[in-house]
Amino acid sequence: MAVIETKDLTKVFGKIVAVDRISFTVEEGEIFGFLGPNGAGKTTTINMLTTLMNPTEGTAKIFGMDVVKDANKVRNVIGLVPQDLTVDEDLTGMENMELQASLYHVPKDIAKKRIDEVLSLVELKEAAKRKVETYSGGMRKRLEIAQGLIHHPKLLFLDEPTLGLDVQTRTVIWDYIKKLKEEHEMTIFMTTHYMEEADALCDRIAIIDYGKIKVSGKPKELKDNLGGDIIELALPYNSRDITEAIATIPYVLDVKRKSETYRIKVAKGEEALPDIIERILKMNLKVSKVSLTKPTLDQVYLEYTGRSLRETEGSREEVWRARRNIRRLRR
Repeated sequence: MAVIETKDLTKVFGKIVAVDRISFTVEEGEIFGFLGPNGAGKTTTINMLTTLMNPTEGTAKIFGMDVVKDANKVRNVIGLVPQDLTVDEDLTGMENMELQASLYHVPKDIAKKRIDEVLSLVELKEAAKRKVETYSGGMRKRLEIAQGLIHHPKLLFLDEPTLGLDVQTRTVIWDYIKKLKEEHEMTIFMTTHYMEEADALCDRIAIIDYGKIKVSGKPKELKDNLGGDIIELALPYNSRDITEAIATIPYVLDVKRKSETYRIKVAKGEEALPDIIERILKMNLKVSKVSLTKPTLDQVYLEYTGRSLRETEGSREEVWRARRNIRRLRR
């Protein structure tokens, strides 16, 4: 069942096309990720899907309901954890949760039970009576997630859920996201510009750049479609060229030489590497360095956009927002 279904979804701001005729579906129970740099159109897409912004063109449906025509119904079945921090630092964690419950019109007797449940889920129950200004960055983000769950949404939107967090805290947030899917059978739509985050969490991803979806699929499939593993090996200085000899070895798809270093694309790295080393030794040559790497999402991004994600830069407005969030998280 398609939980999210878009067709030619577009958003234009003046002369800037922020989201450019994108079409995709998200299936029930999966974690679907938008992977791309700041300024790619990720947050704008979430804003349209969560009824915060109307599309310029195209359509989007949540559980079959149009995000424009059925906006109120859509809001009742979704949760949102925005990129910008929204928790009130002058209130306690419990007070923030009570406020959120009232905004979603959750009856007080039900709200109390749900608040206890979600605060326990994100391990904030003991800190519930403390003011949020005393929370660490990771605790604040966990409180944001708890707020997005207070009304038991069927679909949860996470916009850059670990932006600005340290590696250890990021891993903790990953565990909570996995728990939501596995234990609560929740469908999750998330955005990220962290390759490892998309790879670790998402069942499927769509790479988005300049408002366009370049490719989508399961992370493993996208990496496998690149065509093989990469073996890099170096021979001693001034060794003879063995490109042609390597090219005849089973599983070798391509060989490129630069000085004494060879970059070899192979279909099955673990099986091809011993054969390559054996062939080189039989030619009375020595291998001074060797490495085997599997395809990465960064290589996938490079293949479809022509640049590394690390080389991209978002809009000045989004970069400023990211920096502001990081400063707040580090307080």
